[in-house]
Amino acid sequence: MSTDETEAVDAFERLGLTSYEAKVFIALHRLGSGTARDVARITDVPRSQVYSVAESLEERGLLEVQQSNPIRYRPVSVEEARETLEKRFEHERERAFDYVDRVSEESVGEETQEDIWTVRGRDRVDDRVVDLLSSAEDRIVFGTRLPALVTDEIEATLRNRATAGVSVLAVSRTGAVRERLESLEGVECELPPDHHGDDQRSGRIVIVDDDGILLSVVDDDGGETAIWSSGSRFASVLIQLIRASTQTPA
Repeated sequence: MSTDETEAVDAFERLGLTSYEAKVFIALHRLGSGTARDVARITDVPRSQVYSVAESLEERGLLEVQQSNPIRYRPVSVEEARETLEKRFEHERERAFDYVDRVSEESVGEETQEDIWTVRGRDRVDDRVVDLLSSAEDRIVFGTRLPALVTDEIEATLRNRATAGVSVLAVSRTGAVRERLESLEGVECELPPDHHGDDQRSGRIVIVDDDGILLSVVDDDGGETAIWSSGSRFASVLIQLIRASTQTPA
């Protein structure tokens, strides 16, 4: 097989076909129509296997069978096949995620040991920060030294939570960050403790109420890695330690 055909077979496998099904389907499109012998002649699928593979493809709606002697097979059009596979993929996706939803709803809610989670990548950390901020009901502390880490969505979330009556404190040594966040109604800004002044690896800190926290560092390549926890004993203890060391008001 050529490299292109190998990649096409691999792609069909990812869509749910077997390797033999993909090869037979491609072969029939090359032939237009053909018998099991014709298919076996141009593929590595044994003739004895072509019959069962063709039967499976017929059940999938990807080929038609002519009851002749010998039996001939004809593939459906590319557009019809694409639509059939898309519908099948959508159906299987919904079935899979519906089951996961049910399992999640049936969870007994027992405490697990995985209270601390790691998130890597700037976009994923952004999303996690927004999720944590959005859950705040009483108090938020948000800190960063880098203006790029205050995204428009984070700014909007801080503004919305402040408008909803949540106490929002922004902490930064960077003038551009303080200026941006001070402009938000209901958001107060403070300088961090002096002993944090030489920190060149810190990314963001987020404290939400008394049980949610995220801490991130900037990697050597400019990316970002964060640990976070919410609703755990670890989060509560770490928040208390941070407040004690920084004298962050309760």
